[in-house]
Amino acid sequence: MPTPARARGRKVNAFQALALLLSFVMVAGVGGVLAAGLVLPAVAATNTVTDVSVTAFNDLPTELEQRALPEKSEILAADGTLLATFYQQNRVVVPLEDIAEIMQKAVIAVEDRRFYEHAGVDVAGMTRAAIATAMGSTQGASTLTQQYVKNVLIEAANYAETEEERLALVDAAREAEGAEGIARKLREAKIAISLEQTMTKDEILEKYLNIAAFGASVYGVESAAQYYFGKSAKDVTYLEAATIAGITQSPSKWDPALDPEANQLRRNVVLKDMRELGYITQEEYETGIETPVEDTLKLTPIKTGCMAAGDVVPGSGFFCDYVTKVIAQDPAFGETRQERSDLLYRGGLRITTTLIPSEQAIADAEVKAGVPVDDPSGVASAIVSVEPGTGKITVMAQNRNYSALQETADRETAVNFNTSFQYGGSAGFAPGSTFKPFTLLEWLRKGHALNETVNGSRLSYQQNEFASCINLVGDWKFGNSEGGRATTQTVLDATRNSVNSAYAAMAKELNLCDIMNGAADLGVTQAGDPNKIDQFGNPADSPFNPTPGNVLGSESTSPLQMAAAYAAFASGGTYCKPIAITSVVDPTGTELPVPSADCRAGAVEPQIAAAMNYALSNVWTGTAKRLGTPAYPAAGKTGTTSQNENNWFVGYTPKRATAVWVGFSQNFRSMGGSTINGTTYYSGPYGASIAAPTWKRYMDRVLIGGDNPGFAAAGDREIYGERISVPYVLGMSESQARSRLEAAGFRVSVASQPVESQYQAGSVAEQSPSSRAVRGSSITLTLSSGQPQQAETPNPGDGFPGNGDTGPGEGRGGDD
Repeated sequence: MPTPARARGRKVNAFQALALLLSFVMVAGVGGVLAAGLVLPAVAATNTVTDVSVTAFNDLPTELEQRALPEKSEILAADGTLLATFYQQNRVVVPLEDIAEIMQKAVIAVEDRRFYEHAGVDVAGMTRAAIATAMGSTQGASTLTQQYVKNVLIEAANYAETEEERLALVDAAREAEGAEGIARKLREAKIAISLEQTMTKDEILEKYLNIAAFGASVYGVESAAQYYFGKSAKDVTYLEAATIAGITQSPSKWDPALDPEANQLRRNVVLKDMRELGYITQEEYETGIETPVEDTLKLTPIKTGCMAAGDVVPGSGFFCDYVTKVIAQDPAFGETRQERSDLLYRGGLRITTTLIPSEQAIADAEVKAGVPVDDPSGVASAIVSVEPGTGKITVMAQNRNYSALQETADRETAVNFNTSFQYGGSAGFAPGSTFKPFTLLEWLRKGHALNETVNGSRLSYQQNEFASCINLVGDWKFGNSEGGRATTQTVLDATRNSVNSAYAAMAKELNLCDIMNGAADLGVTQAGDPNKIDQFGNPADSPFNPTPGNVLGSESTSPLQMAAAYAAFASGGTYCKPIAITSVVDPTGTELPVPSADCRAGAVEPQIAAAMNYALSNVWTGTAKRLGTPAYPAAGKTGTTSQNENNWFVGYTPKRATAVWVGFSQNFRSMGGSTINGTTYYSGPYGASIAAPTWKRYMDRVLIGGDNPGFAAAGDREIYGERISVPYVLGMSESQARSRLEAAGFRVSVASQPVESQYQAGSVAEQSPSSRAVRGSSITLTLSSGQPQQAETPNPGDGFPGNGDTGPGEGRGGDD
């Protein structure tokens, strides 16, 4: 438990405590305050008169541990726009030179007019208080120095380990009656005298003006001036200074925002004291007391927390909340969660973030245009954008109103649909086909090409047909959506048209664990509560489980994770963890460490990234063709889960990677048949229905008119593959031909119909291609049905037309 001024020692009863106070006053009157404070003899301890006891004077402390005062922290957008303020105490600490002299004089006039004359204790005042106390009436006689001591002790209570300890410390620091009250005054007096030996009057005054309460929730004169009058403490008038100075005697009672009439009475007392000391003229005094306090107020209340952010930048409350959760969880801001919370609410931080207000306003408008907040369907939608190559989160919005209150109205929430559980409370959403690019990534890494063909005719498999690092059993059946056809096709076409069956065939030739780990390496993991364990015994923030269903995006992740992963493709292969904070500065101007994006160049091989961009750029002629090709280089992928529960579009340019999600936020439920924003979806909705148009409207407004570079060109190797000689297998048996071709790195398919040929039945009659082909591509074999039946060769004169000549003695016979 914190003990800024320790108070342990021998005990005395209430009468002895009063005797100590009177003795102190008498010694101070004869030998001076310093002598009284340092050499007053202790009274023998006894508890025979009363159970109330206090610490003997000579055992009272003389030192005060002065901590840095808690100050409000601010979260700013990238351009410096103030989004939100956080504080335990609304305070801005300023040096004395930034406090108007009339403000200083007003406080001295009403609280301690002999401040510059005494040595920490006002003997005359204490004499009056001691006599009054002896007669049963409690009176105050504290100097500003003593009041500063009391405020430090009260502030120290906030560092107590338990609420019970905190309240006990506060009570001890504020006790005004009986023996405990006398003991407190003695303690304050002794420490005050000691402070006066080590600090100048101006230093003490500066600290007092920054620590004292000047309202029910306002601390320090700077915050008071800003709150009550909308100006700095260095600019207040004498009338404003008198208003502020009068509050501190009883911050709640005299708060002008709560009771301006009561404050006016108190303010007029301060004006009278200021006139008597010559700080203001008689004319100023008369003008002042005739001026209603309400006429001078310009209340500028601070909206605390993230609920205020949306009033400044539309929809930014969710981003603000994300920032606070980053601070709460990242060790860069403290070893424990409590330390991090204290830093935010007490540390006076200036936190600059990555949010771009103009883009955020567009994102908020467009996500709510796609699905209005009050849409009767109740469907939710979210959008988040990341800058490729830096990881900076530039926007974060959703079609809900941010509220941190326990009781929220309909369409109000603090759950952030864009983030994973630990950063916003969402368990994430199944990405559907937007997860397919991670299979494509592994396909290309294994040396395959975009123009290779795969047999996409199968719509069911035994799971153990797939290579994985876990045991797989059971059937796996699925279907194609969005017009995808179950046929043999190139990987480029399978990607363009988002064909599930073709991607299943691709995955069968790879290792599922490599696919899921490749996604996790780019930050795409499950988005659920990391304290929970999934069906495979893994924490919910682990990589997707290596099952065939996850090739099609069955488990849940977050839009932010998807946007950051696609940003790696957009940047040419550099993956950066998404970041929301660029700098944190403490009240001294010191830069504090912030979470790093840990950008990794080559996280995706540059040539692979170029091929990914080439493939995904074809979405505009595939599943997103109804949108038309954007006016700037762009790539992306639509996503639709099996029963239209979740729709996605994740797309990107070299400048922005943006993910849009649409679905029901509270359960896994089909949107099929729903009327969303006036359209009834009897079929769908699909990724191109709401998510992709929202993406395009947002990106058009953000990018059009600016410099929009293109992607690096894809290499022939990744598009067409490595062309090698195809082994000659004509005349071989099917098994021999298959073995030889597969050994050379080709896949084999057999035509359904044999053909007649010179080769033995069942052997290979034809192969296509026959000379050179891309390594890994499919060679089609056509088997022989055997040699054709030979026709009888006719004689020249056997009735064929044109044969009129005959041999000697021979005629045509009797037939016509």
